[in-house]
Amino acid sequence: MNARTAPSAAEADATARPPLVRELLLVAGLFLVYKFGRQLATGHTAEAFRNAHRVWDLERAVHLPGEGAVQSWLLHGDTLVHLANTYYATVHFPATVAFLVWLYLRRPAHYVWTRRVLAALTTAALLLHLALPLAPPRMLGATGLIDTARTYGPSVYGPPRTDHLSNQFAAMPSLHFGWALMVAIGLIVATRSRWRWLWLLHPLVTLLVIVGTANHYWLDAIVAAAMLGIALAVIRPQTSPEGTPLSLRSSHRTTPAAAAGRVPRQSAPVEENVLVGAGR
Repeated sequence: MNARTAPSAAEADATARPPLVRELLLVAGLFLVYKFGRQLATGHTAEAFRNAHRVWDLERAVHLPGEGAVQSWLLHGDTLVHLANTYYATVHFPATVAFLVWLYLRRPAHYVWTRRVLAALTTAALLLHLALPLAPPRMLGATGLIDTARTYGPSVYGPPRTDHLSNQFAAMPSLHFGWALMVAIGLIVATRSRWRWLWLLHPLVTLLVIVGTANHYWLDAIVAAAMLGIALAVIRPQTSPEGTPLSLRSSHRTTPAAAAGRVPRQSAPVEENVLVGAGR
């Protein structure tokens, strides 16, 4: 009887990779639902500002560091604050898309898991945006912060009354931070480089940018991290019949036996064992 051969890495990836057209339709559908859902939260200006005052007072009550300290650091030079505004406007969505495309092509098992986590996080965020409209700190006079994007550029938002493309009262949770943190976690899990932990710089820089530009409160990032933690705890990577996480198995291209240069020894046929025993 021939030994059963394990599927190659390419075959395993092809099995784990979902159909491209279906994924494009699914991701596009989720995006449209989210954009439409955000519009349902518009028109709650008074409630959004009441909630903003409550969040600001809560942060001071629990002695969180002031957002103004980060903004003061950015305002040391026009170049630095302009870079922060550009990072906020241009990195968030393209970086997440590039991350998902890379996973789909190179780590399909990781892709399925990551897409599910991001979909759960985004759906939960939409529900919280609807339940808790929140004006960002750049709109709240009590913060003493300025709208750096409007003052120094570039800005992705227009006046709230005429901006029909985005809901500016959806500060909590911060999907800028939540998505950036998931990108870092996904790349750390999907790769084996000793430098992979440097991907955590992406959510760290994102956190400083969203706070320093007065687009988000500290609590917006804290709530996003907590919601992502819950999603990660509930949505686990797929496992093989042997119980090995597929996301880990797809990263290791060789089995332990192959890595050691050994081939499992087959047991002797039953007839041979009988003859040997009879000749003793």
